[in-house]
Amino acid sequence: MSSMVARWLLYRRAWSSGCQRCPASVMLSFPKHVAKYNHTMEQRHDPGRHANYLRQVLSHDKKPLGLFLGAGCSQSIRVDGQPLIPDLATMSGLISASISGRGDDTAAAMTSLSQQLIDDGYAAPNLEDVLTRVRSLREVAGNGEVRGFTLATLTSLDEAICAEICTHVSKELPDFSTPYHNVAVWIDRLKRADAVEVFTPNYDLLMEQALEDTHLPYFDGFVGSRRTFFDLYAVEEDLLPVRWARLWKLHGSMNWRREPSGEVSRGENCEGLERLIHPSHLKYDQSRKMPYLALMDRLKEFFRKPSPAMVICGYSFADEHINQVIRQGLEGNAQAICYVLLFNGLDSYPNALQIAAQRSNLTLIAPDEAVVGTKRLKWADDEETIKSLERTVAFTEKTLVDEGERKTLRATLGDFVSFGEFLIELIGSEGLKRPPEEPAGA
Repeated sequence: MSSMVARWLLYRRAWSSGCQRCPASVMLSFPKHVAKYNHTMEQRHDPGRHANYLRQVLSHDKKPLGLFLGAGCSQSIRVDGQPLIPDLATMSGLISASISGRGDDTAAAMTSLSQQLIDDGYAAPNLEDVLTRVRSLREVAGNGEVRGFTLATLTSLDEAICAEICTHVSKELPDFSTPYHNVAVWIDRLKRADAVEVFTPNYDLLMEQALEDTHLPYFDGFVGSRRTFFDLYAVEEDLLPVRWARLWKLHGSMNWRREPSGEVSRGENCEGLERLIHPSHLKYDQSRKMPYLALMDRLKEFFRKPSPAMVICGYSFADEHINQVIRQGLEGNAQAICYVLLFNGLDSYPNALQIAAQRSNLTLIAPDEAVVGTKRLKWADDEETIKSLERTVAFTEKTLVDEGERKTLRATLGDFVSFGEFLIELIGSEGLKRPPEEPAGA
C-alpha cells in the first residue's frame, strides 16, 4: 500500500470517528491525487469514490446533518408529464399575465412596475424582483406617491401577487412514492445524535405533507393549536427530541400569515390577512423581518456546529443572500463539508462555481463532471468504473452515438427523484407505499 493511500485511509478513519483535528477540506481535496485517467490519459474524478463519500456523509450518525431542498425539488414532481409546481420563470409569466389582464388599478400597477424594473436594468424581472420592489416602495410611500404608486395600490398589488403564488403552489403530492416521501422515510429510519435539519426557500407544503404522511414529527418554529405563534426561544434553543425533524422555511410559506395584532401565525385560512412569502431583505423593521431572520440564523448556526455536513439539491444558487450564508459558513468552519447535487451542467451555475473555486469543502456534482477540492474534472468513464457502478442509482450509463458505441457515465443525483431513490438505497427500504397504520384504539 502506498504511503499516499495509507494517509488517505488514516484521514478517512479519523473523520468518521469524530477526530476534530482532521478538517474536512483535507478529505475533500485528497481525491485530486487519486483521480483516475481515461484512455487518453486525461485526469478524471472517480465517481465510485465520491458516491461512497456521499454515502458516508448521509449515513454518519454522530455528525450534524442538513438537507437544503431548492425549487428544483418541487419541479421534479410531475403529473401527466408536467411539473406539479412550475418554475419561477414560468410562474412569473403566468401570474403577471393573470394580474395584468384584470383591467383594474392593480393590473395597471403590475404593468407599470414591471416596465420600471426593465428600465432599471432587470432583463427579465420575476415575481420575487417585483415583490422586492413593491415592498421597498411601500416602506417609503407614506400618505403620498412614490414613482407613481400610492400605498393603497402597492398594498393591493402585493396581496394580489401573494394570492396568485399561493394558488400555483397549493398542490399536494400525487402518491406516497415521491422523493419527498423518500426523504421523510430516510429521516425516520436514521438513529442520530443530532436532529436532521431541512432548509428550504420553497413556499409550498410538499415537505410537510410527506413528513405527516410518514407520521414523522417535525418542528418549523410554530407552536400552538387554536392560533399558532412563532416561538423564537424554541427555535434558538432547539431543545426538542432528536427524533423530531427540523423544517426551516427560509422564504416563508403559503400558510404563514400576519394577524391584525402584528403577530405571525401559521394556518390554512389566510383570507384577509397578509401572507408571509418571500422576504425582500430590504427596509423591513425588525419585527416584520423576525421570522426570516430567525430561520436564516438557523442556517448560519448549522455551519458553526462541529463537523457539519450539508447536502444541497434542487438549488440554482440564484439567491445571493443564501449564497453568502453558505460561503461564510464554509469559510468560518474548515470542518464543514457541503455537497451540491446539480441537475444541469456546471456552466449553468456560475455562482456555485465561483464559491467552489475558492472553498475546497464545497463539492459540486453535475451530470458530466464535478468540482472537488476546487478542481474541475469530468467523470472517469472507463469500462471498469462503469461496471462497478451498475447497482447504484447515483450514476447511469449513457451511450455516445456520435463517438461510436462507447459508454460514459452521467451523475443522476441532481435529479431529486434519483436522490430520493439513493436515500432509500442507503437504508435498504422500499420507501413509503402508503401511510403508516394508525395505532389500535387511536
